[in-house]
Amino acid sequence: MSTNQKDIANLPIRCKLTLVYAISLVIAVLMAIASVAGLLNQTIVSPTEELLQAFVPNAGVNLGLGLPILLGSMWLARRGKLVGLLLWPGALFYVFYTYIVYVLAMPVNVAFLLHLTLVTLSVYTMIGLIAGIDGKAVQGQLTGAVPERFGGGVVAVLGFLFFMRVAIVMINVLVSQKPITSTELALNVTDFLITPAWIIGGVLLWRRRAIGYVTGLGLLFQASMLFIGLIFIMIVGPVMTAAEFVLSDVLVIFVMGMVCFIPFGLFVRGVASKRNP
Repeated sequence: MSTNQKDIANLPIRCKLTLVYAISLVIAVLMAIASVAGLLNQTIVSPTEELLQAFVPNAGVNLGLGLPILLGSMWLARRGKLVGLLLWPGALFYVFYTYIVYVLAMPVNVAFLLHLTLVTLSVYTMIGLIAGIDGKAVQGQLTGAVPERFGGGVVAVLGFLFFMRVAIVMINVLVSQKPITSTELALNVTDFLITPAWIIGGVLLWRRRAIGYVTGLGLLFQASMLFIGLIFIMIVGPVMTAAEFVLSDVLVIFVMGMVCFIPFGLFVRGVASKRNP
């Protein structure tokens, strides 16, 4: 058995992840196709000015950020790295979040089925991957090595704040009867769907439960990548569309993102410090 095979065998998993690897590669290929199509066929995939400004830069971010973080986490896991195994669900969660927005905001066109397929594959693959990880073994390796209370608290509080923000926005829309764009509605509905996962995962990590250790790094990873992705969109959007570049907005998002970046970095350092037995 090669050194690489030994490292993989020593990862805290309950079963072989061959199918998860295969489907994740399919997701990566479909992401690349969807992103290139969104860049090369802009008026077909995003037929209105509102959709163009929102989703053309997002296609670039998916190609330059979403795809590499998925392939990178898979590659690290394939090399037997625990950090890669724990980042992998977060990368899939990032894909899930991204393409739910597409499904909810985009018209039913030639790209709709592709986006819907990405949502379906990413959520089921993520669930299968998490189920295949031995939570007790991960807990045993990481207890005391990672910032459980800090990381879990940040994820849970962020989830609660985002959830409350969405609730306030939607209540205000219902009461005032003010119209809301399809993109804004899609983002709010998506936040409403995913923030309970942040709250539950954060609380479980705070309480040092096994599943919290399995999902904690992935949740911090996904949240951090959403902030980074938003910054990229703010930077490349004005280059690719008629959107206006506002430096102050970029700086504000970066400062807000530090709330995730710091515990994420500490968590990665703690996981990387552990060696497979």
